Amino acid sequence: MYRENYINSLRAELLKMVSDNLSPPALHYGYSDVPLETNIKWRPLVLVIGNYSSGKSTLINEFLGADIQATGQAPTDDSFTVITFDDSVPKATDVHIVEERDGKFLINDPEYPFETMRKHGQRFAAHFRLKKVNAPFLETLAVIDTPGMLDSITERDRGYDYQEVIGDLAQIADLVLVVFDPHKAGTVRESYISIRETLPARTFEDRLIFVLNRIDECASFADLLQVYGTLCWNLSQITGRKDIPPIRLTYSPRAMLRAGKRSNSDMSFLGHLENQREELKKAILKAPRHRLDHLATFVETHGERLTHFLEALTNYRLKIRKFRIKHIFIGFWTSLILGAGAAGALMISGALGGMNPPIFFGVAGGIAMMLLLFWSTLLMKRRATRFHSRIIKDLDKLTHLENQTRRDSWESVKNFVYNYLEKTGGKFSFSKTKTDYASVKRVRDKGATEIREALNELAGLKDDGIFFLDQTELSEISSSTNAAGESVR
Repeated sequence: MYRENYINSLRAELLKMVSDNLSPPALHYGYSDVPLETNIKWRPLVLVIGNYSSGKSTLINEFLGADIQATGQAPTDDSFTVITFDDSVPKATDVHIVEERDGKFLINDPEYPFETMRKHGQRFAAHFRLKKVNAPFLETLAVIDTPGMLDSITERDRGYDYQEVIGDLAQIADLVLVVFDPHKAGTVRESYISIRETLPARTFEDRLIFVLNRIDECASFADLLQVYGTLCWNLSQITGRKDIPPIRLTYSPRAMLRAGKRSNSDMSFLGHLENQREELKKAILKAPRHRLDHLATFVETHGERLTHFLEALTNYRLKIRKFRIKHIFIGFWTSLILGAGAAGALMISGALGGMNPPIFFGVAGGIAMMLLLFWSTLLMKRRATRFHSRIIKDLDKLTHLENQTRRDSWESVKNFVYNYLEKTGGKFSFSKTKTDYASVKRVRDKGATEIREALNELAGLKDDGIFFLDQTELSEISSSTNAAGESVR
C-alpha cells in the first residue's frame, strides 16, 4: 500500500511540475498549442499499428475476450479507435461495448489527452472515435486501434496526414505495437515510413514491440521460420540495424477456432509458442508500471528542449542588444562629428556670421541631434531588420551544438524558434525570456535529477501491485501536493 501511495504522490507531483513550470512558457512561446500536461494526464496508452489485415483488431479482440473490433481479410476499419474501460456495469456481465462517442467528443473533452489532434481537421475527426468496454483487460490502460497501413495511398486519399496522426499518438503512448502477418512479412510503403521516420522521431525505441501475428496461418514450423527470417531481414533493412529487437510471435485461438482446422497444415508447433502470446499480454499490462518512467522522460525531454528553445531566444536578444549598443555608439559619434563639421563649414562659409562659441556648439549639437534621430529612426531600423533576417536565415549561430544530444534537441526546437522570431519580428521581452529560461533550466537540471532519485527509491520498495488513479483522485492528490515543481520526492 505504501508503494502505491508513493507512486500516486510522485505521479501527481510530476504532473504538477509540468503544469506549473513547463506549460506556461510552452504556451507563451508557441512551443505547444495546449498545456503539456494534457498529453500525460490520462491513463496509460497502448498504440497498435501495422499493415492492413495483419490482425490488429483480432489481436485486440483476443485480449479483450470479445468481438469489439470488426475483423476481416480486407481492410475493414478506417478509423482510429480509442478503447477504454467502463465500470458502470456489473463485473459478471459479458464483455461488450457500453458506450461509443465520435471524434469531436474525444477532441473537445478535456478529460482525454487528444486536444492536440484538432489540427488534423474535420476529415480526421470523422475517422476518430471512442469505445467504452467493460473488459477487465482495460482496467489499467487504454488501447488505440488504427487503420491498416497500405502501399498506394496518399494524404489526399485519406483526407489527413496519416503519418502525422501516427506520430502524435505515438508521442503520448506508453507502448507501441507494430504488427505484421505472414502474408506481408515485407513492409508496405506506409509502414516503411512509420518505422523508418515517424516512430524514431516521435517516440523511444524501448517503447516499441514488433509482433508477428496470425502465425497459425503458417503451413508448418519451417514455413514460420521462413516468414520470421524474411521479417527480420526486412526490419534490418528499414532500421539500418543488424541487432533488431525481439519479435513476438502470436495468434488468436478464438479466430483460429472460428476459421476451422486447415487441411495440409501441421499446427503442432503452435503448442510450443503459447508462452509468446502470454508474454506479449504481460508486456502490454506492464504499460502502467512504465508510466512513471515515461513521465520522468517526458519532463526531462521537454525540459531540455524548452531550455534550448529559450536559450536560443535569449541569445537572439543578446545579439540584438549588442548590435544596438554598437550602432548607437557609432551613430552618436558619427552624428557628433558630422554635426561639428557641418557647423564649422557653415561658420567658415559665413552663413552663420560671426557667432560666438556657445551658439556654435548649439548649432553643432542641433545638427548632431537631427543626424542621430535620422540614424536611429530610419537607418538603424533598416539595418536592424537586415540583421534580424540574417539571424533567422542561420539560426544555428544562436546556440552551441557541441554534441549529439544538443544537436538532437536543437532539431526538435529549431522550427519553433524560427516561427516565434518570424511572428514577433524579434520584438519580445528580454527580461521575461531570461526569467523563463532560468525557471525551465532549474526544472531540467534539478527537477529531473530529483525525479530519477525518487524513481530509484521507488525501485527499492516492495511491489504491491499495479496502480492507477482516475482523474478525480489525481486532482485531489495534485491539490494536496506542496512545493511541487521545485522539489520532487
